[in-house]
Amino acid sequence: MNHILVLYDSKTGNVHKMAELIAQGAATVPDTEVRLRSVDEATPADVAWCDGIAVGSPTNMGVLSWTMKRFWDETMRESWMQIDGKIGCAFSSAGGWGGGMELACQSILTVLMNFGFLVFGVTDYASKMLTLHYGAVVAKEPREEGAQIACRLLGQRLAEWTAVYVHGRKDQHPSLKLAQRQRPG
Repeated sequence: MNHILVLYDSKTGNVHKMAELIAQGAATVPDTEVRLRSVDEATPADVAWCDGIAVGSPTNMGVLSWTMKRFWDETMRESWMQIDGKIGCAFSSAGGWGGGMELACQSILTVLMNFGFLVFGVTDYASKMLTLHYGAVVAKEPREEGAQIACRLLGQRLAEWTAVYVHGRKDQHPSLKLAQRQRPG
């Protein structure tokens, strides 16, 4: 069974809405169990349980929120060197475009790498002019269809990578699935 944790901090509800969409995307991959946890309720046991994690935060001055940073600095301190090799990705929302959301995703990815997570971006276009190279980013809440697709795609890709690299399920490899979709009737 594939285990995905969607961990988020949300002050206005926007990142929470993104987290729900990411969880939906992850759940589309067969044999995947998803836990959705706010940073205030998450425990080190949740992180130990997962094969892959999507971490989301509001953009605070171009980086992750202090609440999310505190979780990794304090709550997860005793888990250092015990969770290496899990797969991770990032997502963030800000008050508007140009607010530093991709920088916030990079700061989340940096924290995950320091804990030994293997991190990734998504090269596929989620919608016209929208990619997930550093993670899913949205101005305010994910109202537009493209933003919702992007969030679901990030969750799906996380579950695919864990299925492939943790559980050896090569049939879930994104490149193979793309080739199958492109094959004529």
